[in-house]
Amino acid sequence: MYKEHRACNPPSSNAILWRYMDFTKFVSLLDKRALFFARADKLEDRFEGYLPNINRKAARRFHKGYPDQLQTMLKAMKERSRFMLINCWHERDRESAAMWKLYAKDDNGIAIQTDFDSLARSFTCSQDIFIGKISYIDYETDSLTYSSVLGAFLCKRKNFEHEHEVRAIVELPPPGNRNDGKEGVIDFFQDICDVGNYYEVDLSFVIQKVVISPYAPDWLLELTRSVAARYRLEAPVARSTLADTPTWDYGES
Repeated sequence: MYKEHRACNPPSSNAILWRYMDFTKFVSLLDKRALFFARADKLEDRFEGYLPNINRKAARRFHKGYPDQLQTMLKAMKERSRFMLINCWHERDRESAAMWKLYAKDDNGIAIQTDFDSLARSFTCSQDIFIGKISYIDYETDSLTYSSVLGAFLCKRKNFEHEHEVRAIVELPPPGNRNDGKEGVIDFFQDICDVGNYYEVDLSFVIQKVVISPYAPDWLLELTRSVAARYRLEAPVARSTLADTPTWDYGES
């Protein structure tokens, strides 16, 4: 279920959120009634979870005289990306032509729309889900506003500002650090999942509208409506307004 965290800067409750995907992932969402969270180390950006230089220098000062502890901490931060699971959304009042081309550029692209309050309420799993807006920073001159493991996964380089990203995050405990009453050494080299996990959601909250790519053929719109009806999805299904044709007739209105 959704849980607040001081490292997170959530959007306003009525902020419009979009998730772009292909048709097969859309069907998977309906069939599993769950959102997929990918391991951070499997995402495109190599800087996921990386500490900006100012934070790294602060860590060096804190561990001055204890270089082994510093290296252990930095190594743990790097390996931690395999236990941070991420589900990405795009915050915007309307659909984005750039996001269609980036994440649903094929002719079978689909976007789902919801708002932040509905997304937060949609999670029906017992797992803690944290949600926050991404801060876009300069890793040479800026620092984390909240220095923590979670905070490190809520910032990205300024090169990605066009994404206007809001991400839901699951923080899994590494093996050997579970609440099983046993003492153990944290094992950052043993994987818990291969590429990520699914977490159950209430589809009526997480899907308020379905939009078909402006590049998609007409049959995909009809197929998507058919599939949505089969899964009893009540959200409207429509073609992207970017596919509209302008009217050049300036006759009487």
